[in-house]
Amino acid sequence: MSKRDPRGGPRGPREPRELRDEQGELLKDTVVSINRVTKVVKGGKNLSFSALVVVGDEKGRVGYGSGKAKEVPSAIRKAIETAKKSMIRVPIINNTTPHQVVGVFGAGRVLIKPAAEGTGVIAGGAVRAVMQAAGINNILTKSIGTANPHNVIKATFEGLKSLKDPNEVARLRGKPVEELVG
Repeated sequence: MSKRDPRGGPRGPREPRELRDEQGELLKDTVVSINRVTKVVKGGKNLSFSALVVVGDEKGRVGYGSGKAKEVPSAIRKAIETAKKSMIRVPIINNTTPHQVVGVFGAGRVLIKPAAEGTGVIAGGAVRAVMQAAGINNILTKSIGTANPHNVIKATFEGLKSLKDPNEVARLRGKPVEELVG
């Protein structure tokens, strides 16, 4: 019996859905968490929903966004639009990252380590959603500190942004790529 919640949340991200961006490229979105938010006002409580979504093309482009609305589907739609606007490119070599990196945001730290072919995605909840959306198939990660999905995703993105492409580093140093990797 699976303890998976189909809409995401405390039990983990839901299965990815397919959609297209403005250029017609195929993107996959994964809802990482949905929270019920209440605002206390003079006449009682206003109920709304907050959604955290990761979007990626599984070819090195990935983004995240959050949205808030009175209904869950509207919140998810808003989050997807925000995620499409915040997409970054991640250097991928042999289905993994070029080097080890630690992303930090607030109290959250995410260690991202390249892994050998066949390792798979060794990551939990929010980090797994980001890695799969980016198309990284062999990776070792460790989330240290907070378990808050917002901070974990932001720390993951900080780490991914700080990755350096080996081709670019080799060009800047005036050396062949093989000399750097070997």
